[in-house]
Amino acid sequence: MQVILAQPRGFCAGVVRAIEIVDRALVKHGAPVFVRHEIVHNKHVVEELRRKGAHFVENLDEVPTGAVTIFSAHGVSKAVEAEAQEHQLHAIDATCPLVIKIHNQGRQYAASGRTVILIGHAGHPEVEGTMGQIPGKVILVQNEADVAKLDLPPDTPVAYVTQTTLSVDDTRNIITALKQRFSNLVGPDTRDICYATQNRQSAVRELSKRVDVLLVIGATNSSNSNRLREIGTESGVPSYLIADGSELNPDWVRDAQVVGITAGASAPEAMVEDVLAALRRLGPVEVSTMEGREEHAEFRLPAELVDAQPISH
Repeated sequence: MQVILAQPRGFCAGVVRAIEIVDRALVKHGAPVFVRHEIVHNKHVVEELRRKGAHFVENLDEVPTGAVTIFSAHGVSKAVEAEAQEHQLHAIDATCPLVIKIHNQGRQYAASGRTVILIGHAGHPEVEGTMGQIPGKVILVQNEADVAKLDLPPDTPVAYVTQTTLSVDDTRNIITALKQRFSNLVGPDTRDICYATQNRQSAVRELSKRVDVLLVIGATNSSNSNRLREIGTESGVPSYLIADGSELNPDWVRDAQVVGITAGASAPEAMVEDVLAALRRLGPVEVSTMEGREEHAEFRLPAELVDAQPISH
């Protein structure tokens, strides 16, 4: 069996930074530290940090007064920030800098008197955080049908921002529908779209041309991982989302000559190796990596953690 690995795949700079923030906070402050929501959407990452002393909570009511508390890479609302202050928590913000950029853009649009439209998935923690960071009413649209239902005059000054785990390709049709609907519309440059999301999706589109089956490694609650699987399916390739090698169904690859593997932005490379090991248990495997974009982005850590050396993985 031939296996081709997507390039790029796996961890993005925002995820690397968020995990390192938890690691360094544990070194500097000792266990436990509390993390609001999963730091990133991956159970293996969460379980490893839990073993080191991180406690994951959904509500700040679960955190003792004064405790070190980390906001996940997805970001939080102003209300959550205020609640942390009320509880006198030592808050450390691990929000991805690209998500913070969306918050800032949205606030600028709102301050200029525009109605802000957020393109994203209802219920996603990043969307909830972004809607709670922008003052005034923020309207969520998930598809072109939602745009058609908007009860706003065509000459309304409108601005849009997007969830970072959506690519240029994901949002193109929705943005087109907004442009057709509103005469006074502004939005961020396409260069402001999350580089990691776009790069991984582009790689999967290319990979799908060369494989019989696509395996996407990631969590079921990971927006970007689900989208990678959808792209494989749209390309006409049987595509499966799995967390690790234990979820591999041998029937999926039994008749495949070439298997493609990619990983969502919150999936560690160790899980790619775990899936390769599962494939090797089925027979000989020849592994190669496709040519693709090299990523060199690094995001700065919070100043208070710069001198704390992370726990080795």
